[in-house]
Amino acid sequence: MSAVPVPIVLAPVGRGFWRRALGHPSFVLGAVLSLLLAAAALLSFVWTPYSPYEVDMPAKLLAPGASHWMGTDAYGRDVVTLLLVGARASIAVGVIAVGIGLLIGTALGLLASARRGWVEEAIMRLSDFGFAFPAILSAIMLTAVFGAGMVNAIIAIGIYNIPTFARITRASANAIWAREFVLAARACGKGAFSITVEHVLPNILSVLIVQATIRFAIAILAEAALSYLGLGTQPPQPSWGRMLSEAQTLMFQAPLLAVFPGVAIALAVLGLNLLGDGLRDLMDPRLARKR
Repeated sequence: MSAVPVPIVLAPVGRGFWRRALGHPSFVLGAVLSLLLAAAALLSFVWTPYSPYEVDMPAKLLAPGASHWMGTDAYGRDVVTLLLVGARASIAVGVIAVGIGLLIGTALGLLASARRGWVEEAIMRLSDFGFAFPAILSAIMLTAVFGAGMVNAIIAIGIYNIPTFARITRASANAIWAREFVLAARACGKGAFSITVEHVLPNILSVLIVQATIRFAIAILAEAALSYLGLGTQPPQPSWGRMLSEAQTLMFQAPLLAVFPGVAIALAVLGLNLLGDGLRDLMDPRLARKR
């Protein structure tokens, strides 16, 4: 069971944010790596060196060279092309799975904070129950019932994200409900829904943005793990995790086939984690004052 995070009210983005951001090494490096990931996925929609679905057996297991910059796999497919198109799957799974967790988890967390009592207790106990089913275990269960595929992987990762966002939202919202301006709004006769929409949610958006960035990195790692196990993205759609799975039997013949997707996954996860850490430092006024 994950520990309940300490609620932190983050400062809004304002004057001087970008000046401080450009001087923050973690944020700059994370932003560069994250932009490269997005650029690779976008580039694959308009250009790739070769077709990602074309099999060329005479050209299999070629070493990196002028015609194939990172070589070819066991089916003669260009590795650069597979990496570019595989970035699409990673981003698609990350965006949708984090979106599921963010929307549902935030709604549940806000409801728990606004209603308290048995509603809050029920939502938190359901969150505890959700932590008992990691993304990989949920994907295995969904696969057993509905079959392997990207959709089931997205659902599994999204379900796993819901309790995390619910707990973080509830903890952060509780801190806002105790603030003077919320007490003043209640004294003016505003209801719980109005206060939540007008005062609580805007003041915890920064917390949710930072957490979404970090969960995005975890979602990419989970998608790669599920594809490696054969539960995620299915052939012929390229996937970094499946590239690793196919390369494991060729470690002595073509070790670079495992290196390239492994480095891509590591850089993507590292970039998003650094970006999340940088955003947290920049948007937390207590940390910003120390810099």
